[in-house]
Amino acid sequence: MSERPRVRTAEGVVQGLWRQGHAVFRGIPYAQPPVGALRFAAPAPPHRWEGTKQAVEFGPVVPLSLPIEVPPQGTDWLTLNVGTPDPGAAGLPVLVWITVGGYLSAVSSDPMYDPAALAEAGVVVVTINCRVGAEGFAFLDDAPPNRGLLDQIAALEWVQRNIAAFGGDPGQVTVGGMSAGAGSVAALLTMTSARGLFRRAMAHSVPGLFSTPALARQATAAFADRLGAAAPTAEALRDIDPWYLAAELTAFNAGLHAHRESWGRLTETGTALCPVIDGEMLPETPWLALTGGRASGIDLLVGHARDEFRYFSVMSGKHGTFTEQDAQAALELLAPQPDGARAYRAAFPQAGPEELVETVYSDALFRMPSQKLAEANAAAGGTSYLFELCWVAPVLGGILGACHSLDLPLAFGTLDCPVGTQLIGEQAPPEAVALSRELQQAWVRFITTGDPGWSAHRPGEHLTRVLDTESKTVPYPEQASRQIWAGHSPDPFDLQPLARPSMSSIPIASTPRASRSGG
Repeated sequence: MSERPRVRTAEGVVQGLWRQGHAVFRGIPYAQPPVGALRFAAPAPPHRWEGTKQAVEFGPVVPLSLPIEVPPQGTDWLTLNVGTPDPGAAGLPVLVWITVGGYLSAVSSDPMYDPAALAEAGVVVVTINCRVGAEGFAFLDDAPPNRGLLDQIAALEWVQRNIAAFGGDPGQVTVGGMSAGAGSVAALLTMTSARGLFRRAMAHSVPGLFSTPALARQATAAFADRLGAAAPTAEALRDIDPWYLAAELTAFNAGLHAHRESWGRLTETGTALCPVIDGEMLPETPWLALTGGRASGIDLLVGHARDEFRYFSVMSGKHGTFTEQDAQAALELLAPQPDGARAYRAAFPQAGPEELVETVYSDALFRMPSQKLAEANAAAGGTSYLFELCWVAPVLGGILGACHSLDLPLAFGTLDCPVGTQLIGEQAPPEAVALSRELQQAWVRFITTGDPGWSAHRPGEHLTRVLDTESKTVPYPEQASRQIWAGHSPDPFDLQPLARPSMSSIPIASTPRASRSGG
Protein backbone atom coordinates (compact mmCIF):
# COMPACT_ATOMS: atom_id res chain seq x y z
CA MET A 1 0.00 0.00 0.00
CA SER A 2 2.97 2.32 -0.41
CA GLU A 3 1.62 3.86 -3.60
CA ARG A 4 -1.17 6.35 -2.99
CA PRO A 5 -4.60 5.23 -4.28
CA ARG A 6 -5.85 6.64 -7.57
CA VAL A 7 -9.36 6.46 -8.98
CA ARG A 8 -10.74 7.62 -12.32
CA THR A 9 -14.09 9.35 -11.87
CA ALA A 10 -16.39 10.56 -14.65
CA GLU A 11 -14.88 14.03 -14.21
CA GLY A 12 -11.21 13.07 -13.94
CA VAL A 13 -8.60 11.19 -11.92
CA VAL A 14 -8.32 11.74 -8.16
CA GLN A 15 -5.50 10.65 -5.89
CA GLY A 16 -6.08 10.09 -2.20
CA LEU A 17 -4.34 8.61 0.82
CA TRP A 18 -4.06 5.29 2.59
CA ARG A 19 -5.13 5.66 6.20
CA GLN A 20 -5.60 2.99 8.86
CA GLY A 21 -5.94 0.27 6.23
CA HIS A 22 -8.47 2.06 4.02
CA ALA A 23 -8.32 4.69 1.28
CA VAL A 24 -9.63 8.23 1.72
CA PHE A 25 -10.34 10.81 -0.96
CA ARG A 26 -11.23 14.30 0.23
CA GLY A 27 -12.57 17.50 -1.23
CA ILE A 28 -13.88 16.05 -4.51
CA PRO A 29 -16.17 18.57 -6.25
CA TYR A 30 -19.63 17.23 -7.10
CA ALA A 31 -20.83 20.60 -8.46
CA GLN A 32 -19.31 23.92 -9.47
CA PRO A 33 -18.64 26.54 -6.77
CA PRO A 34 -21.97 28.35 -6.18
CA VAL A 35 -20.57 31.86 -6.46
CA GLY A 36 -20.82 34.70 -8.96
CA ALA A 37 -23.55 34.01 -11.48
CA LEU A 38 -24.15 30.59 -9.85
CA ARG A 39 -24.80 32.03 -6.40
CA PHE A 40 -28.31 31.12 -5.17
CA ALA A 41 -28.76 28.99 -8.30
CA ALA A 42 -29.35 25.26 -8.57
CA PRO A 43 -26.06 23.33 -8.43
CA ALA A 44 -24.26 23.17 -11.78
CA PRO A 45 -22.45 19.98 -12.90
CA PRO A 46 -18.76 19.91 -11.95
CA HIS A 47 -16.10 20.76 -14.46
CA ARG A 48 -13.94 17.98 -15.89
CA TRP A 49 -10.20 18.22 -15.39
CA GLU A 50 -7.06 16.92 -17.06
CA GLY A 51 -4.31 15.16 -15.17
CA THR A 52 -4.64 14.06 -11.56
CA LYS A 53 -6.47 16.05 -8.90
CA GLN A 54 -5.04 15.69 -5.41
CA ALA A 55 -7.84 14.64 -3.07
CA VAL A 56 -6.01 14.72 0.25
CA GLU A 57 -7.44 17.85 1.90
CA PHE A 58 -11.03 18.52 2.90
CA GLY A 59 -12.86 21.07 0.79
CA PRO A 60 -13.58 24.55 2.14
CA VAL A 61 -16.26 24.76 4.82
CA VAL A 62 -19.50 26.34 3.64
CA PRO A 63 -20.36 29.66 5.34
CA LEU A 64 -21.73 28.74 8.78
CA SER A 65 -24.40 30.66 10.67
CA LEU A 66 -23.23 29.65 14.14
CA PRO A 67 -22.11 31.52 17.25
CA ILE A 68 -18.58 30.16 16.81
CA GLU A 69 -15.70 31.74 14.94
CA VAL A 70 -14.72 29.96 11.75
CA PRO A 71 -12.41 31.87 9.41
CA PRO A 72 -13.70 32.34 5.86
CA GLN A 73 -12.39 29.70 3.49
CA GLY A 74 -12.44 29.15 -0.26
CA THR A 75 -15.57 29.07 -2.39
CA ASP A 76 -15.43 25.46 -3.63
CA TRP A 77 -18.01 24.46 -1.02
CA LEU A 78 -19.82 21.71 -2.90
CA THR A 79 -17.42 18.84 -2.26
CA LEU A 80 -17.58 15.37 -0.79
CA ASN A 81 -15.25 12.84 0.75
CA VAL A 82 -15.00 9.09 0.19
CA GLY A 83 -13.59 6.49 2.58
CA THR A 84 -13.38 3.01 1.05
CA PRO A 85 -12.04 -0.31 2.31
CA ASP A 86 -10.65 -1.05 -1.15
CA PRO A 87 -10.91 1.05 -4.33
CA GLY A 88 -10.27 -2.13 -6.30
CA ALA A 89 -13.22 -3.98 -4.82
CA ALA A 90 -16.71 -4.25 -6.29
CA GLY A 91 -20.22 -4.32 -4.88
CA LEU A 92 -19.51 -2.84 -1.43
CA PRO A 93 -22.46 -1.21 0.37
CA VAL A 94 -22.40 2.59 0.52
CA LEU A 95 -23.39 5.09 3.20
CA VAL A 96 -23.88 8.72 2.12
CA TRP A 97 -23.99 10.84 5.27
CA ILE A 98 -25.49 14.34 5.17
CA THR A 99 -23.56 16.38 7.73
CA VAL A 100 -26.11 19.20 8.03
CA GLY A 101 -26.78 20.63 11.50
CA GLY A 102 -29.62 23.06 12.19
CA TYR A 103 -29.73 23.92 8.47
CA LEU A 104 -26.92 26.25 9.58
CA SER A 105 -23.79 24.11 9.25
CA ALA A 106 -22.37 21.36 7.07
CA VAL A 107 -18.89 20.37 8.23
CA SER A 108 -17.93 17.09 6.60
CA SER A 109 -14.39 17.51 7.94
CA ASP A 110 -15.60 17.13 11.54
CA PRO A 111 -13.59 14.22 13.04
CA MET A 112 -16.87 12.78 14.35
CA TYR A 113 -17.50 11.54 10.78
CA ASP A 114 -14.18 9.70 10.46
CA PRO A 115 -15.00 6.67 8.25
CA ALA A 116 -12.34 4.37 9.73
CA ALA A 117 -14.58 2.10 11.82
CA LEU A 118 -17.25 1.70 9.15
CA ALA A 119 -14.67 1.21 6.39
CA GLU A 120 -13.07 -1.53 8.47
CA ALA A 121 -16.50 -3.20 8.54
CA GLY A 122 -16.67 -3.13 4.74
CA VAL A 123 -18.72 0.01 4.07
CA VAL A 124 -17.85 2.79 1.60
CA VAL A 125 -18.57 6.06 3.43
CA VAL A 126 -19.35 9.33 1.63
CA THR A 127 -19.73 12.57 3.61
CA ILE A 128 -20.94 15.71 1.87
CA ASN A 129 -20.90 19.46 2.23
CA CYS A 130 -23.87 21.43 0.94
CA ARG A 131 -25.23 24.95 1.19
CA VAL A 132 -26.96 25.90 4.43
CA GLY A 133 -28.27 29.09 6.02
CA ALA A 134 -29.14 31.88 3.62
CA GLU A 135 -27.10 30.36 0.78
CA GLY A 136 -29.12 27.15 0.94
CA PHE A 137 -32.53 28.08 2.30
CA ALA A 138 -33.37 31.79 1.97
CA PHE A 139 -36.70 31.94 0.11
CA LEU A 140 -35.85 34.28 -2.75
CA ASP A 141 -38.25 35.43 -5.46
CA ASP A 142 -35.75 34.93 -8.28
CA ALA A 143 -33.97 31.74 -7.15
CA PRO A 144 -34.95 28.07 -6.74
CA PRO A 145 -36.03 27.22 -3.18
CA ASN A 146 -34.39 24.50 -1.06
CA ARG A 147 -31.01 24.84 -2.74
CA GLY A 148 -29.39 22.90 0.10
CA LEU A 149 -31.58 19.91 -0.77
CA LEU A 150 -30.76 20.34 -4.47
CA ASP A 151 -27.07 20.15 -3.53
CA GLN A 152 -27.69 16.86 -1.70
CA ILE A 153 -29.40 15.44 -4.78
CA ALA A 154 -26.43 16.54 -6.91
CA ALA A 155 -24.09 14.72 -4.50
CA LEU A 156 -26.23 11.57 -4.70
CA GLU A 157 -26.14 11.80 -8.51
CA TRP A 158 -22.33 12.00 -8.29
CA VAL A 159 -22.39 8.84 -6.19
CA GLN A 160 -24.45 7.04 -8.83
CA ARG A 161 -21.95 8.07 -11.52
CA ASN A 162 -18.78 7.37 -9.63
CA ILE A 163 -19.03 5.17 -6.55
CA ALA A 164 -18.36 1.93 -8.44
CA ALA A 165 -14.86 3.27 -9.19
CA PHE A 166 -14.27 3.37 -5.40
CA GLY A 167 -15.48 -0.21 -4.86
CA GLY A 168 -19.07 0.72 -4.02
CA ASP A 169 -22.34 -0.59 -5.39
CA PRO A 170 -24.56 2.23 -6.74
CA GLY A 171 -27.56 -0.04 -6.20
CA GLN A 172 -26.77 -0.43 -2.48
CA VAL A 173 -26.70 3.20 -1.35
CA THR A 174 -28.04 4.20 2.07
CA VAL A 175 -28.52 7.92 2.71
CA GLY A 176 -28.31 9.04 6.32
CA GLY A 177 -28.28 12.06 8.57
CA MET A 178 -28.88 13.28 12.09
CA SER A 179 -31.10 16.17 13.18
CA ALA A 180 -31.27 18.62 10.24
CA GLY A 181 -29.46 15.93 8.25
CA ALA A 182 -32.29 13.56 9.20
CA GLY A 183 -34.83 16.20 8.18
CA SER A 184 -33.04 16.32 4.85
CA VAL A 185 -33.31 12.53 4.57
CA ALA A 186 -37.05 12.75 5.30
CA ALA A 187 -37.43 15.28 2.49
CA LEU A 188 -35.38 13.17 0.08
CA LEU A 189 -37.65 10.20 0.76
CA THR A 190 -40.50 12.02 -0.96
CA MET A 191 -38.80 14.17 -3.61
CA THR A 192 -39.37 13.01 -7.18
CA SER A 193 -35.91 14.20 -8.23
CA ALA A 194 -34.29 11.96 -5.59
CA ARG A 195 -35.96 8.75 -6.69
CA GLY A 196 -33.60 5.97 -7.67
CA LEU A 197 -30.60 7.66 -6.04
CA PHE A 198 -30.61 5.53 -2.88
CA ARG A 199 -32.08 2.25 -1.67
CA ARG A 200 -32.27 2.72 2.11
CA ALA A 201 -32.30 5.56 4.60
CA MET A 202 -31.21 6.26 8.18
CA ALA A 203 -32.58 9.23 10.12
CA HIS A 204 -31.53 10.07 13.68
CA SER A 205 -33.53 12.71 15.60
CA VAL A 206 -35.77 13.91 12.77
CA PRO A 207 -36.91 17.54 13.23
CA GLY A 208 -40.32 18.60 11.97
CA LEU A 209 -38.72 21.74 10.60
CA PHE A 210 -40.41 22.84 7.38
CA SER A 211 -41.91 26.26 6.64
CA THR A 212 -44.85 27.37 4.55
CA PRO A 213 -44.03 29.75 1.68
CA ALA A 214 -45.84 32.56 3.52
CA LEU A 215 -43.65 32.22 6.61
CA ALA A 216 -40.48 31.61 4.61
CA ARG A 217 -41.15 34.69 2.49
CA GLN A 218 -41.73 36.87 5.55
CA ALA A 219 -38.66 35.55 7.39
CA THR A 220 -36.44 36.05 4.33
CA ALA A 221 -37.85 39.55 3.79
CA ALA A 222 -37.14 40.48 7.42
CA PHE A 223 -33.59 39.17 7.04
CA ALA A 224 -33.06 41.06 3.78
CA ASP A 225 -34.37 44.21 5.46
CA ARG A 226 -31.83 43.74 8.25
CA LEU A 227 -29.11 43.67 5.60
CA GLY A 228 -30.41 46.83 3.94
CA ALA A 229 -31.10 44.87 0.75
CA ALA A 230 -33.53 46.43 -1.70
CA ALA A 231 -35.59 43.23 -1.89
CA PRO A 232 -35.50 39.56 -0.80
CA THR A 233 -33.97 38.49 -4.11
CA ALA A 234 -30.82 36.77 -5.29
CA GLU A 235 -30.01 39.87 -7.32
CA ALA A 236 -30.09 42.04 -4.19
CA LEU A 237 -28.04 39.62 -2.07
CA ARG A 238 -25.56 38.34 -4.63
CA ASP A 239 -22.88 40.97 -3.98
CA ILE A 240 -22.92 40.56 -0.18
CA ASP A 241 -19.93 38.60 1.09
CA PRO A 242 -21.11 35.04 1.91
CA TRP A 243 -19.41 34.93 5.31
CA TYR A 244 -20.82 38.32 6.27
CA LEU A 245 -24.25 37.08 5.20
CA ALA A 246 -23.80 33.98 7.38
CA ALA A 247 -22.71 36.07 10.39
CA GLU A 248 -25.72 38.35 9.98
CA LEU A 249 -28.00 35.31 9.92
CA THR A 250 -26.44 34.16 13.20
CA ALA A 251 -27.40 37.47 14.79
CA PHE A 252 -30.83 37.39 13.16
CA ASN A 253 -31.51 33.89 14.52
CA ALA A 254 -30.48 34.98 18.01
CA GLY A 255 -33.31 37.53 18.00
CA LEU A 256 -36.10 35.32 16.69
CA HIS A 257 -38.03 35.60 19.96
CA ALA A 258 -38.96 39.15 18.91
CA HIS A 259 -41.10 37.61 16.15
CA ARG A 260 -42.84 35.02 18.32
CA GLU A 261 -46.32 36.54 18.02
CA SER A 262 -46.28 36.32 14.22
CA TRP A 263 -43.88 33.42 13.52
CA GLY A 264 -44.96 31.12 16.38
CA ARG A 265 -43.21 27.76 16.70
CA LEU A 266 -40.41 28.66 14.29
CA THR A 267 -38.96 31.04 16.86
CA GLU A 268 -38.28 28.13 19.24
CA THR A 269 -35.91 26.45 16.76
CA GLY A 270 -33.22 29.11 16.42
CA THR A 271 -33.45 28.63 12.64
CA ALA A 272 -35.31 31.26 10.61
CA LEU A 273 -34.42 29.75 7.22
CA CYS A 274 -35.15 26.06 6.66
CA PRO A 275 -36.69 23.80 3.98
CA VAL A 276 -39.86 25.20 2.45
CA ILE A 277 -42.97 23.32 1.36
CA ASP A 278 -42.76 25.09 -1.98
CA GLY A 279 -45.54 23.23 -3.80
CA GLU A 280 -43.25 21.86 -6.51
CA MET A 281 -40.03 20.23 -5.37
CA LEU A 282 -41.54 19.70 -1.91
CA PRO A 283 -45.33 19.69 -2.48
CA GLU A 284 -46.09 18.63 1.11
CA THR A 285 -44.39 17.42 4.27
CA PRO A 286 -42.76 13.96 4.17
CA TRP A 287 -45.30 12.61 6.68
CA LEU A 288 -48.29 13.60 4.56
CA ALA A 289 -46.66 12.43 1.33
CA LEU A 290 -45.95 8.98 2.76
CA THR A 291 -49.24 8.43 4.58
CA GLY A 292 -51.18 9.76 1.59
CA GLY A 293 -49.58 7.26 -0.78
CA ARG A 294 -47.81 9.92 -2.83
CA ALA A 295 -44.38 8.53 -1.96
CA SER A 296 -43.25 4.93 -1.64
CA GLY A 297 -41.77 3.55 1.57
CA ILE A 298 -38.33 1.98 1.72
CA ASP A 299 -36.08 0.32 4.32
CA LEU A 300 -35.80 2.99 7.02
CA LEU A 301 -33.81 3.02 10.25
CA VAL A 302 -35.09 5.92 12.35
CA GLY A 303 -34.82 6.89 15.99
CA HIS A 304 -34.27 9.50 18.64
CA ALA A 305 -32.72 10.03 22.05
CA ARG A 306 -34.87 9.85 25.18
CA ASP A 307 -33.74 13.24 26.49
CA GLU A 308 -33.40 15.17 23.24
CA PHE A 309 -33.92 18.62 24.75
CA ARG A 310 -31.61 18.21 27.74
CA TYR A 311 -28.44 19.20 25.90
CA PHE A 312 -29.94 22.52 24.85
CA SER A 313 -31.35 23.38 28.27
CA VAL A 314 -28.11 22.50 30.08
CA MET A 315 -25.77 24.25 27.65
CA SER A 316 -27.94 27.37 27.55
CA GLY A 317 -27.93 27.55 31.35
CA LYS A 318 -31.73 27.21 31.52
CA HIS A 319 -31.85 23.70 32.98
CA GLY A 320 -33.38 23.77 36.46
CA THR A 321 -34.86 27.27 36.05
CA PHE A 322 -38.14 26.62 34.22
CA THR A 323 -41.23 28.06 35.87
CA GLU A 324 -44.90 27.16 35.67
CA GLN A 325 -45.31 30.08 33.27
CA ASP A 326 -42.59 28.60 31.05
CA ALA A 327 -44.30 25.22 31.12
CA GLN A 328 -47.67 26.64 30.16
CA ALA A 329 -46.15 28.73 27.38
CA ALA A 330 -44.27 25.71 25.99
CA LEU A 331 -47.40 23.56 26.08
CA GLU A 332 -49.57 26.16 24.37
CA LEU A 333 -46.95 26.88 21.72
CA LEU A 334 -45.71 23.37 20.91
CA ALA A 335 -48.32 20.79 21.96
CA PRO A 336 -50.82 19.70 19.29
CA GLN A 337 -53.93 21.82 19.18
CA PRO A 338 -56.61 22.28 20.35
CA ASP A 339 -56.22 20.40 23.64
CA GLY A 340 -52.57 19.29 23.70
CA ALA A 341 -51.70 21.33 26.79
CA ARG A 342 -54.47 19.67 28.78
CA ALA A 343 -53.51 16.24 27.40
CA TYR A 344 -49.88 16.61 28.53
CA ARG A 345 -50.91 17.58 32.05
CA ALA A 346 -53.32 14.63 32.19
CA ALA A 347 -50.71 12.17 30.86
CA PHE A 348 -47.96 13.42 33.20
CA PRO A 349 -49.86 14.38 36.39
CA GLN A 350 -46.78 14.28 38.63
CA ALA A 351 -44.58 16.31 36.27
CA GLY A 352 -43.30 19.69 37.42
CA PRO A 353 -42.51 22.61 35.10
CA GLU A 354 -39.04 21.30 34.26
CA GLU A 355 -40.26 17.89 33.14
CA LEU A 356 -43.19 19.34 31.20
CA VAL A 357 -40.96 21.78 29.30
CA GLU A 358 -38.42 19.09 28.54
CA THR A 359 -41.05 16.56 27.44
CA VAL A 360 -42.98 18.82 25.09
CA TYR A 361 -39.81 20.29 23.54
CA SER A 362 -38.30 16.82 23.01
CA ASP A 363 -41.56 15.54 21.55
CA ALA A 364 -42.38 18.45 19.28
CA LEU A 365 -38.90 19.05 17.91
CA PHE A 366 -37.51 15.52 17.51
CA ARG A 367 -39.21 12.52 19.12
CA MET A 368 -42.65 12.63 17.54
CA PRO A 369 -41.42 13.60 14.04
CA SER A 370 -39.04 10.60 14.23
CA GLN A 371 -41.65 8.13 15.50
CA LYS A 372 -44.22 9.38 13.02
CA LEU A 373 -41.75 9.03 10.15
CA ALA A 374 -41.40 5.35 11.08
CA GLU A 375 -45.19 4.96 11.00
CA ALA A 376 -45.58 6.94 7.76
CA ASN A 377 -42.88 4.95 5.97
CA ALA A 378 -44.55 1.69 7.03
CA ALA A 379 -47.93 3.02 5.83
CA ALA A 380 -46.30 3.71 2.46
CA GLY A 381 -45.23 0.08 2.14
CA GLY A 382 -41.73 0.39 3.57
CA THR A 383 -40.12 -1.40 6.49
CA SER A 384 -39.29 0.83 9.44
CA TYR A 385 -36.94 0.03 12.32
CA LEU A 386 -37.23 2.37 15.30
CA PHE A 387 -34.78 2.93 18.14
CA GLU A 388 -34.56 5.10 21.23
CA LEU A 389 -31.20 5.89 22.81
CA CYS A 390 -31.54 5.70 26.61
CA TRP A 391 -27.90 5.37 27.68
CA VAL A 392 -26.96 8.36 29.81
CA ALA A 393 -24.01 10.57 28.86
CA PRO A 394 -21.65 10.16 31.82
CA VAL A 395 -20.16 13.67 31.91
CA LEU A 396 -21.34 16.39 34.31
CA GLY A 397 -22.68 13.78 36.70
CA GLY A 398 -25.10 12.43 34.10
CA ILE A 399 -27.15 15.64 33.97
CA LEU A 400 -27.21 15.54 30.14
CA GLY A 401 -29.11 12.26 30.16
CA ALA A 402 -29.54 10.48 26.83
CA CYS A 403 -29.24 13.73 24.93
CA HIS A 404 -29.29 15.05 21.37
CA SER A 405 -26.09 14.24 19.39
CA LEU A 406 -24.91 11.47 21.75
CA ASP A 407 -25.66 8.77 19.19
CA LEU A 408 -23.32 10.05 16.46
CA PRO A 409 -19.89 9.43 18.04
CA LEU A 410 -21.27 6.07 19.21
CA ALA A 411 -22.41 5.08 15.70
CA PHE A 412 -19.28 6.30 13.89
CA GLY A 413 -17.03 4.85 16.58
CA THR A 414 -15.40 8.24 17.10
CA LEU A 415 -15.66 8.40 20.89
CA ASP A 416 -12.48 10.49 21.07
CA CYS A 417 -13.73 13.26 18.77
CA PRO A 418 -14.57 16.65 20.35
CA VAL A 419 -18.30 15.92 20.64
CA GLY A 420 -17.52 12.45 21.95
CA THR A 421 -15.22 13.68 24.70
CA GLN A 422 -17.65 16.49 25.54
CA LEU A 423 -20.52 14.04 26.10
CA ILE A 424 -18.77 10.80 27.06
CA GLY A 425 -15.48 11.99 28.60
CA GLU A 426 -11.80 11.90 27.72
CA GLN A 427 -11.69 8.18 28.51
CA ALA A 428 -14.75 6.32 27.27
CA PRO A 429 -16.07 3.83 29.84
CA PRO A 430 -16.39 0.16 28.79
CA GLU A 431 -20.18 0.41 28.46
CA ALA A 432 -19.74 3.25 25.94
CA VAL A 433 -17.33 1.16 23.89
CA ALA A 434 -19.74 -1.79 23.97
CA LEU A 435 -22.74 0.35 22.98
CA SER A 436 -20.71 1.96 20.21
CA ARG A 437 -19.87 -1.46 18.82
CA GLU A 438 -23.52 -2.52 19.03
CA LEU A 439 -24.78 0.55 17.20
CA GLN A 440 -22.08 0.27 14.55
CA GLN A 441 -23.00 -3.36 13.94
CA ALA A 442 -26.68 -2.40 13.62
CA TRP A 443 -25.73 0.28 11.08
CA VAL A 444 -23.56 -2.10 9.05
CA ARG A 445 -26.26 -4.79 9.04
CA PHE A 446 -28.88 -2.30 7.94
CA ILE A 447 -26.69 -0.72 5.25
CA THR A 448 -25.83 -4.19 3.94
CA THR A 449 -29.12 -6.09 4.29
CA GLY A 450 -31.85 -3.61 5.26
CA ASP A 451 -32.28 -5.23 8.69
CA PRO A 452 -30.45 -3.81 11.75
CA GLY A 453 -31.14 -6.91 13.83
CA TRP A 454 -34.38 -6.20 15.65
CA SER A 455 -38.11 -6.39 14.89
CA ALA A 456 -39.68 -3.87 12.55
CA HIS A 457 -41.93 -1.07 13.85
CA ARG A 458 -45.37 -2.12 12.62
CA PRO A 459 -48.83 -0.61 13.15
CA GLY A 460 -50.36 -1.94 16.35
CA GLU A 461 -47.02 -3.23 17.69
CA HIS A 462 -44.74 -0.17 17.67
CA LEU A 463 -41.72 -2.28 18.59
CA THR A 464 -38.63 -0.22 19.37
CA ARG A 465 -35.00 -1.05 20.10
CA VAL A 466 -33.98 0.64 23.36
CA LEU A 467 -30.22 1.23 23.20
CA ASP A 468 -28.69 1.09 26.68
CA THR A 469 -26.15 -0.79 28.74
CA GLU A 470 -28.42 -3.78 28.18
CA SER A 471 -30.38 -3.12 24.99
CA LYS A 472 -33.79 -4.67 24.40
CA THR A 473 -36.70 -4.57 21.96
CA VAL A 474 -39.92 -3.39 23.62
CA PRO A 475 -43.16 -1.53 22.77
CA TYR A 476 -42.49 2.14 22.04
CA PRO A 477 -41.32 3.66 25.36
CA GLU A 478 -42.87 7.10 24.82
CA GLN A 479 -46.38 5.74 24.49
CA ALA A 480 -48.06 8.59 26.40
CA SER A 481 -46.60 11.16 24.04
CA ARG A 482 -47.43 9.05 21.00
CA GLN A 483 -51.08 8.96 22.04
CA ILE A 484 -51.17 12.73 22.59
CA TRP A 485 -49.85 13.24 19.06
CA ALA A 486 -52.08 10.59 17.46
CA GLY A 487 -53.74 12.11 14.42
CA HIS A 488 -51.34 15.07 14.38
CA SER A 489 -48.65 14.97 11.69
CA PRO A 490 -45.85 17.53 12.03
CA ASP A 491 -47.36 20.52 10.24
CA PRO A 492 -45.14 23.01 8.42
CA PHE A 493 -44.39 26.08 10.51
CA ASP A 494 -46.70 28.90 9.47
CA LEU A 495 -47.50 32.48 10.26
CA GLN A 496 -49.17 32.68 13.64
CA PRO A 497 -52.68 34.15 13.54
CA LEU A 498 -53.00 34.58 17.31
CA ALA A 499 -50.60 35.74 19.98
CA ARG A 500 -49.29 32.97 22.21
CA PRO A 501 -47.78 33.17 25.71
CA SER A 502 -44.13 34.08 25.92
CA MET A 503 -41.32 32.09 27.53
CA SER A 504 -37.59 32.49 27.82
CA SER A 505 -35.99 31.73 24.48
CA ILE A 506 -33.66 28.76 23.99
CA PRO A 507 -32.02 28.80 20.54
CA ILE A 508 -32.10 25.10 19.72
CA ALA A 509 -30.17 25.18 16.47
CA SER A 510 -27.49 27.62 17.55
CA THR A 511 -26.25 26.03 20.76
CA PRO A 512 -22.44 25.80 20.56
CA ARG A 513 -20.77 22.57 19.53
CA ALA A 514 -23.92 20.45 19.12
CA SER A 515 -24.97 22.72 16.31
CA ARG A 516 -21.85 21.97 14.30
CA SER A 517 -22.94 18.40 13.81
CA GLY A 518 -26.45 18.11 15.20
CA GLY A 519 -29.20 20.55 15.94
